[in-house]
Amino acid sequence: MGELARRTGTTIRALRYYESVGLVVPRRLGNGYREYDPIAIRLVGQIRELTALGLSVEETRPFVESIAAGSDDADVCPAALATYRGTVSALQERIRKLTAQRDALNARLDAATGRVLPGRSTSGGVPHHLVGTALPALKFYATDGRPVDLASLGPGRSVIFVYPLTGRPGVDLPNSLLEVHGALRGADQPTWFRDHHAEIRTAGADRVFGLSAQSTGYQRELVHRLRLPYPLIPDPRRTLAAALGLPTFTAGDMTLYERLTLIITDDVVEHVFHPIHSPASHALDVLRWLTKRRLPGRRPAR
Repeated sequence: MGELARRTGTTIRALRYYESVGLVVPRRLGNGYREYDPIAIRLVGQIRELTALGLSVEETRPFVESIAAGSDDADVCPAALATYRGTVSALQERIRKLTAQRDALNARLDAATGRVLPGRSTSGGVPHHLVGTALPALKFYATDGRPVDLASLGPGRSVIFVYPLTGRPGVDLPNSLLEVHGALRGADQPTWFRDHHAEIRTAGADRVFGLSAQSTGYQRELVHRLRLPYPLIPDPRRTLAAALGLPTFTAGDMTLYERLTLIITDDVVEHVFHPIHSPASHALDVLRWLTKRRLPGRRPAR
């Protein structure tokens, strides 16, 4: 039994079950060992192939019996054809029911979405008044565990891109958030800055951060899943928005940051990107801006 399990890539438990229902029956030797005919490899392979297509183990019986009787093609016997037809009909009925369930759920989702207020601005305005000002002394712990003081980021240029939120695979958000680019499949802006991170650093950014109102645990999972080369800053209380008057908006029961990007040079705001009309190309906009305004006397960051 162990040798047959190894040769067919199945388990001893499965072989015992096939034996108990009379599909693959060995001979018992005097020492208690089971001995299989060579055809058992083909029988087990047929069972595994058909169950992978959705047949039950019992439904594989006509195919197995046809092979055991010496048939070279187990698919051509009448019982096998009838099993195929029955399985296809059952799958079609399941598809019909699942389609009806999906349509009913979509209808309820659309109805619920209609009762959720769409995103609307709640605070802040155009943040270009920040140019020339120093960031407040707000301290956060980034996703890499290091403390970040916005008033002391360090010499050179820092890029802080602020975004609404990201989603997790398989966890949908309300349709009212579809207008928040990246809310549903979530990883858009962080991945755009990830994909262009080396170029942005070469163009003169000494450090890059992402910031949103999501929790530390959520952002750490995101950094790990997307393998981001830079840390994210969690600001669930939106303290930066309160300190600087950054624009936020509501979507459902959530208050989120509007998209914007701050360029900080020697701890002073040098430039603000807002509004961001094309999030997909924004990382390239930042790259072009940095390239045109490379600081004199500074080597490209590596």
